[in-house]
Amino acid sequence: MTMPTLRGTPGRARRSWTAVLCGWFAAAWLPLNAHADAEAGKAKAQVCVACHGPMGNSTNPDYPILAGQTARYIYLELKDFKEGRRSDPRMSPMAANLSREDMQDLADYFAAQKAVSVPFKSDNASIEAGRKKAAEVLCTMCHLGGFAGQNEIPRVSGQLYPYIVKQLQDFRSHTRTNDAGNMTSVTRNLTDDDIRNLAAYINNLQ
Repeated sequence: MTMPTLRGTPGRARRSWTAVLCGWFAAAWLPLNAHADAEAGKAKAQVCVACHGPMGNSTNPDYPILAGQTARYIYLELKDFKEGRRSDPRMSPMAANLSREDMQDLADYFAAQKAVSVPFKSDNASIEAGRKKAAEVLCTMCHLGGFAGQNEIPRVSGQLYPYIVKQLQDFRSHTRTNDAGNMTSVTRNLTDDDIRNLAAYINNLQ
């Protein structure tokens, strides 16, 4: 399939193409005949809580909050860890032996849990700067209003501040590349202050 290009596209049309691209990736990555079992996922998730916290509500900045995350995103990230498109010394071995059904069950279970955010004490100036930067780089074009996420686009509202910072830094440095280039493009011109401000703003969204 040939991908559309945004080169030379005016601002309003560019935003429209961005929405089309988000939809294209959603369609391209949907697993066929997906089936998930939340109760089976609950049993399988018991090994996950040691790092991600009860019901996926992590308080450890090394591990993201999974509760309330979109099921499609969780499934695809587990699949990427399993197949080597995303690498982490802790998650890669955990995902290595998961079946497709395991990944779908886990995704459905964590998506059904209620997220309990851990607010980071950020000053109002940083939060406001993050709000403005989010609007400037059109974050909600894919992440939706309130950063609630959709399909394979993650919910990031209320996510742990240090985790948001690290992921944005990893996308910017190409350390993390399993996003088809979307976040790499968004982050390439972000400064360290931009990243910290965005993390402060997103973390404080409820």
